[in-house]
Amino acid sequence: MKHINEFSKQSSTYDDNSSIQKEVSRHLLSKLTCKPKKILDLGCGTGNICKNILWDYDLFVGVDYAKGMCEKHPTSIKTKILNENFESDAFRKKVEELVPFDLVISSSALQWANDIENTLEHISKISKNIAFSVFTDKTFEDVYNISGLKTFLPNAQELIKTVQKKFDLDYEVKIYRLFFEDNISKFRYIKKSGVSGGEKKLSLKQAKKLIEIYPHDYLEFEVLYLISKI
Repeated sequence: MKHINEFSKQSSTYDDNSSIQKEVSRHLLSKLTCKPKKILDLGCGTGNICKNILWDYDLFVGVDYAKGMCEKHPTSIKTKILNENFESDAFRKKVEELVPFDLVISSSALQWANDIENTLEHISKISKNIAFSVFTDKTFEDVYNISGLKTFLPNAQELIKTVQKKFDLDYEVKIYRLFFEDNISKFRYIKKSGVSGGEKKLSLKQAKKLIEIYPHDYLEFEVLYLISKI
């Protein structure tokens, strides 16, 4: 079942572009039925997952390709941050000495994977337990439809089937709506949010068309939550 969460976003604060990601991280953690002691976070960013863990753990390992994100992540004697691509051989070599993990978690990052099946194969060797949240292809759907561009985001049902090959899991799809005062603010958000991605960019003509005719006062995001049956 799809649930809709709605957030107001005033144009004066549109530069804060992580409100959806923060809510997604909190909801992902709320779905855990255990308190893992040894955790690996793929695409850890500035620490949305780590900051919201309310139980005591022995080791938290975060990995992110963006050096600036890693530098802003919380640190402690129980925290290890790796500035690596989570699909790279370099990361896999570094994490080998730390396995197994009680949980591999990833919030708002796996949609960037170039080879999701290969990534899942590696994850299955690291831990039996997963907790993922992934932006899927209904995110910005009207934007893509109007512009004629093709989304790079995965389809929810196809991703469920792919993950089920490796893990016994429960899943949930949630829709989030983020409201804006005007269309220009919406597209500034898209540009800065880190959710839009893809190699093809809007031309000036396409951008002007979207600003003129986009029919909603909100942007819509679809997020798939995948939790192994621990």
